[in-house]
Amino acid sequence: MQTLSLFSPAKINLFLHITGQRDDGYHNLQSVFRALNFGDELEFTLLSASDDVPLVTLIGADGLTETAADNLIVKAAALLADNYPKAAKPVTITLNKRIPTGAGLGGGSSNCAATLVALNVLWELDLPLDELLLLAAALGADVPFFVFAQCQHPDAIATGIGEQLTEITLPDCDYLLLLPEVHLATAELFCDLNLRKDAPIIDDLPAQVSDFAEQFNPPFHNAFEPIATAYAPDVAAALNYLRTLEPAAGGVARMTGTGSAVYLPIVASVDADTRQAWLERAPSRAFIVSNLKTAEPNAADVADK
Repeated sequence: MQTLSLFSPAKINLFLHITGQRDDGYHNLQSVFRALNFGDELEFTLLSASDDVPLVTLIGADGLTETAADNLIVKAAALLADNYPKAAKPVTITLNKRIPTGAGLGGGSSNCAATLVALNVLWELDLPLDELLLLAAALGADVPFFVFAQCQHPDAIATGIGEQLTEITLPDCDYLLLLPEVHLATAELFCDLNLRKDAPIIDDLPAQVSDFAEQFNPPFHNAFEPIATAYAPDVAAALNYLRTLEPAAGGVARMTGTGSAVYLPIVASVDADTRQAWLERAPSRAFIVSNLKTAEPNAADVADK
């Protein structure tokens, strides 16, 4: 049997501006997505074709969705099978889940992208990145970025509804990541009447983002922060804690996505003892994480068993 193991990274939004709402109900945005070295693990095992074997046997995802068919992993496999039926073969997918749901870290979208990339290898489709991105966009607005990240592009400017990506290179950085035990529903936050949807469009965004030291400061922001903190006191407490550390950490605390996860960039000069003390005092689960490095291989980890 052929197996393939993939790391499925979480992401953070370095900022998230909503610039308008389209006629189809989707929202236009400007953001920078950054993949992290914190995430899930997926193992894909190719099975022999048989009428008695379903296309996907998913292990480790119980309770994440109402039914297995609702899981983006299964949807990704089904979409590829619909488009390339002659290549489709049954597969067992085992998920080791670390990214919490409803945290704004993109766990479901990342798993979806990993499935597209893995089956592109195991089913010997050899689809180019552009075609994978088109398939990804049909599955969700964040999925194209995670395909990008799987293909050695872990930092990107995102525009449109998040599917228009421009590769960028940012300096390496560590982050103090806090995970309040709160599930925030993206759809509810987008429908909140207090959501500002009129952020000015930044025409020279690539040039501004290249000035990494300035981009975290106002007017850059996360449009969902005031709404999420009003919904969830635990998110507000986590953000307030991180803000007390800003002078020592050298960064600006921010929420990622629609929450509930929050993070604080940490300059390299902060020593290990200080970092450990910050972890121990945190009001919710906390981790020191880093950006995903482009030198870290992923989709090449294929083995025969």
